[in-house]
Amino acid sequence: MCQRYCGCSSMVEHQPSKLDTWVRFPSPASGKSTGISVFRNSGIFLSIGSVFVIYWKSEDPVHSSNWTGRNKKDESVNRKDVGILLSQEERKMNCLEERILKDGVVKEGNVLKVDSFLNHQMDIELFDEMGEEFKRRFADKPINKILTIEASGIGIACVAAQHFHVPVVFAKKAKSINLDGEMYVAEVESFTHKCKNRVIVAQKFLTPADHVLIIDDFLANGCALQGLIQIVQSAGATVEGIGIAIEKGFQAGGRMIRNLGFQLESLAIVEAMDAKTGRIEFREQ
Repeated sequence: MCQRYCGCSSMVEHQPSKLDTWVRFPSPASGKSTGISVFRNSGIFLSIGSVFVIYWKSEDPVHSSNWTGRNKKDESVNRKDVGILLSQEERKMNCLEERILKDGVVKEGNVLKVDSFLNHQMDIELFDEMGEEFKRRFADKPINKILTIEASGIGIACVAAQHFHVPVVFAKKAKSINLDGEMYVAEVESFTHKCKNRVIVAQKFLTPADHVLIIDDFLANGCALQGLIQIVQSAGATVEGIGIAIEKGFQAGGRMIRNLGFQLESLAIVEAMDAKTGRIEFREQ
């Protein structure tokens, strides 16, 4: 992980555990996380938005004075720059950002491939942690149903639903012979597939009594979410919130949905990415 993203060939790759100590602190001058080249101890660097995130295997850096480092702009980084220890919840959700850095592939055209763990092959343990985080963020909402869209949102929604103890409804992209009765229909455009689809939900599965959490894997231009919101509102139900695994923060969808007044919670917000270098930068949350 470290060798690929910050050129730190001398550092030992380490998978974090619950016993590890994590700290975060701002970049000293630039406000950008451009990389750490040297650490006296065996820390591991992750770039998370405008902060450095470093964790140690066996030493508490907050109470230690024998560590220092430099970023790629040769700005000194040392103990006085420490901000706060990461909370358990902050630490837990960095696992999605870590996984994106480790296994995500940036393609031309602002495409981020995460098919090895999110939307083709699925890491269920990761989904479970994401579901737990969605439950924490929407704990005060009276959610009794989760709505998603086929196909990539279904796995995340189903695992998350176990934390809410509610059923999942998914909008179908094609009407099949086993669908009967009246339908809610909306037209959505796919950023990835560059096409428009009519999505369908049977009216018997959404009623005015429902308090709905919408969940999906990606948010780019927001078209799919607008279609799902339209379906919920057509049913007279309430959109209690929207949970997204990965938001492309450099595209307009997130801003548009938040401006409509909905509680939108994205577990990882990609601020920028570069297909030539493979660089992925996250927004601090």
